[in-house]
Amino acid sequence: MKKITFLFMLIVSSYSLQAQSYLGFLTDNYSGVNSVIANPANIVDSRFRADINLVGTSVFAGNDYYNLNIMKAYNDDDYNFEGESRQNPKINNNGGVNVDVMGPSFMFNINDNNAIAVFTRARSFVNANGINGKDLHAIGEDGTNDFIVNENEFNTFGQTWAEIGLSYARVLVSERETFLKGGISLKYLKGGGSAHVAGRNIMIDYDEDGTMLSGGGTTGSVSSTGDVIYGRSDDFDRDDYEYEFPKSAVGLGVDIGIIYEWRPNYGDYKPRKVWPNRLTYKEQNKYKLKLGFSITDIGSINYKDGIEDFFDITNTNVSEEAIDNEDDLYDILNNLYTLTNSSIGYKAILPTALHLNADWRFTNNFYLNFNTDLSLTGKSQIHTSKITNIVSLTPRFESKWLSFYMPLSMVQYAGFQVGAGLRLGPLYLGSGSLFTNLISEKSKGANFYAGLKIPLFHGKYDKGSNCDCY
Repeated sequence: MKKITFLFMLIVSSYSLQAQSYLGFLTDNYSGVNSVIANPANIVDSRFRADINLVGTSVFAGNDYYNLNIMKAYNDDDYNFEGESRQNPKINNNGGVNVDVMGPSFMFNINDNNAIAVFTRARSFVNANGINGKDLHAIGEDGTNDFIVNENEFNTFGQTWAEIGLSYARVLVSERETFLKGGISLKYLKGGGSAHVAGRNIMIDYDEDGTMLSGGGTTGSVSSTGDVIYGRSDDFDRDDYEYEFPKSAVGLGVDIGIIYEWRPNYGDYKPRKVWPNRLTYKEQNKYKLKLGFSITDIGSINYKDGIEDFFDITNTNVSEEAIDNEDDLYDILNNLYTLTNSSIGYKAILPTALHLNADWRFTNNFYLNFNTDLSLTGKSQIHTSKITNIVSLTPRFESKWLSFYMPLSMVQYAGFQVGAGLRLGPLYLGSGSLFTNLISEKSKGANFYAGLKIPLFHGKYDKGSNCDCY
């Protein structure tokens, strides 16, 4: 019955999961050029003369269907995923995965009020939304081999792309207690491939003995109704398929952001003539409260050679033998059901998101950060990536060469998670779900990140270009 449940298998294979990058680390004032991906305004008036990221990788996964003991699953080669994990079937289950690799990137200050950055990234998103987990769970629990799957609307989408970004940030206001800066990133996007399957009003009824064979036996049959959209950047289904980077898949992306800082003790950081070598305080954080607002990943990738087919899968008593004789999903849909429309070219939408951030400084080294990341793309949108919504509260210790943080997060699909992160000189690593994964027997998600950089900090005697000493 390997192809009878083609829709079921497709959903499960796509039911990997989804994401937020470098959880906890990007709110550190010493995250440097990495923080440009959260808010491009971060790079100006930073604690760095320059900062170079060598490589960093972040992987994030979560879902609201499977709960499992991640440490046991990782350490036990005989772990029975179906038998030992717990299921939480709902009419509308969701999940997603995000892999974000930040390659060679750098930032530097043009002067006190202006900074630029150049960054490279390779990214991959997979989303599965609107999956009827109750029906899928019932299939496994039913003692018979007959089953019915009802899917009102579901949407699965995956895409991979590379990007090169140029960022510019500027100090907009610096007056007594008020400090405001803004930034923008322009990104050239190169698509690496994408595929999507969406269903509307899907019903699949499988009868194990539904079709009589000429020799007197029986085989299974499928009756179905509904519409399926199957899009892909290339013919991935072919047995002889070999991956090639899409030649006509490019796009543009934009990130924008502003940051406000409340500096009630601004007078403490004003240069004094009695310290002739102490012209600025660039190496110090001057705010009591910092508020950030940004929108990231505005844009799309145009797959000019992409293929999008629309099928009416209404049919009765299609034999299991007929389905097994087809080579791939496209052949199943094209040969056994009705192609109603076909088009060349589609746009893969980026995971546009809104980010709100508040950072409270208790002392020079201790901070409390509140951050929320909200998707601005709908989960029912076709060929559209979507971030996982997340709200986090992160206490942290921060200094020039060492930072430690412990994010407490509510993560869409994955629930409450507790993690930890560390920045030690050029090394940064962490996990937003570390303690949850170590302790919990029913984790719904996991994430980790690690990377290396070359930080070039401001010193106490760096001279400013616009010093107003007194």
